[in-house]
Amino acid sequence: MRAWNWIRGYAVAVYMFMFAPVAVVLLLAFNSSQFSGFPIEGFSLRWFRRLFENEAIMRAFETSFTLGLLTAACATTLGILASLALVRYRFRGKDWITTLLISPVLVPETVLAVGLLIFLRWLSMPRSFALLLLGHTIIALPFVVLVVQARLVGIRREYEEAARSLGASPLETFLQVTLPLLMPAVFAGALFAFTISFDNITATIFWRPAGAETVPTQIFGMLRNSVSPEINALGFVMIVVTVGLPLTAGALARYFARRRA
Repeated sequence: MRAWNWIRGYAVAVYMFMFAPVAVVLLLAFNSSQFSGFPIEGFSLRWFRRLFENEAIMRAFETSFTLGLLTAACATTLGILASLALVRYRFRGKDWITTLLISPVLVPETVLAVGLLIFLRWLSMPRSFALLLLGHTIIALPFVVLVVQARLVGIRREYEEAARSLGASPLETFLQVTLPLLMPAVFAGALFAFTISFDNITATIFWRPAGAETVPTQIFGMLRNSVSPEINALGFVMIVVTVGLPLTAGALARYFARRRA
């Protein structure tokens, strides 16, 4: 029993150490002082007002949201098609294709980013928004495939066969039977893809075109000069988006799954 209590206390201490910097950012975002530090002089929202008055930051938000939505759309579409092929059909090279789809999770982002950049330079293709979207889709696709596959394995093929026997075409069977049953996983996968794209900085630095900034690269550029209170406010918004949004989406997915069941 003492050993278990010691392990539990050690785990709590590790989590506190990991999340302490996040808590500090959340607190300092509301500090009225222009210097980021303790003790906190008072409560204020002026750094959030200045944040949303900053045109460069607003452009970065627009770029990140656009990129995240497009990445979610592309990765989710490709992930659904790939999952259907891998779960519902048998063909040669299936294991190789599965490994290829999952490999971006196993390869460090820096290696993947440099490799894709060198390959496209060999093809004489300049850095562009399309390249950035392609790279983010490659990074997010494995997570969508894993989530959708896990859900698709649990859907009995008898439902689809019953719809086909009643005269439904393959497309109608997918749209009216398979896709509604897959929706919780599709929704979760899309949110995973959006969050991964919105929060990515390592690969984005290599792939983004000149002059295009996302929120993470904007924060990185601001940190080169000094740690201003606006960075704490921007960090607060990033934490809310990248943590709160997936948690909310997960809760909604479980709610709709229980209602459908």
